[in-house]
Amino acid sequence: MLKLYAFATPNNLKPVIMMEELGLEYELHSVNIRQGEQKADAFQKLNPNAKVPVLVDPEGRSKEFVLTESAAILVYLAEKYGKFMPATVEEKARVFEQLFFHASGISPAFGNSGFFQKLASEKVPIAIDRFHEEAKRLTGLLDTILANKEYVAGNEYTIADMAHFGWMWRSAFAGIDLVDYPHVKRWYDQVAGRPAVKVAISKLEALVPPTT
Repeated sequence: MLKLYAFATPNNLKPVIMMEELGLEYELHSVNIRQGEQKADAFQKLNPNAKVPVLVDPEGRSKEFVLTESAAILVYLAEKYGKFMPATVEEKARVFEQLFFHASGISPAFGNSGFFQKLASEKVPIAIDRFHEEAKRLTGLLDTILANKEYVAGNEYTIADMAHFGWMWRSAFAGIDLVDYPHVKRWYDQVAGRPAVKVAISKLEALVPPTT
């Protein structure tokens, strides 16, 4: 059975959505990054970079296959199970285009925007402005893309949508209001309404210990 080590963050939501969409049986293991569990020796044997998510597939070619990075996990599962990835070279390239756009643009911009606005120990106005404006710019670019497409890589739901959805799920953290981006908002509501996405969100949120 597949194992996924994760916590309730945007990047971790992506592979959980994928496994729910595929209808897979899997074990979801909490790694509470708020308490530093990702720095434990046992976990760093899985990922020396001390980050979640981490996928462990017991059915590797010779032994357990351990994979890190949320986008890589999405691609691996899409290739292994033959779903949520187009067949033609050009359509597949569009999916990878959006995966790379997400990984190199939206994800770091949103993460840094939220960090400097809400988590940094001291306010750094130039950093707040820089990353917030970049987050807004990139969301606007995604809005333009979705003005002419049902989904981010075309007219089919793919792993590229799962990737983008992760951070759009937590857009408020970055100071982004999706109401300001009508095409993104339309797409977000459509993806959020999928049964597998609803289950994935509930499972991920359940990893957060209740406050006392």
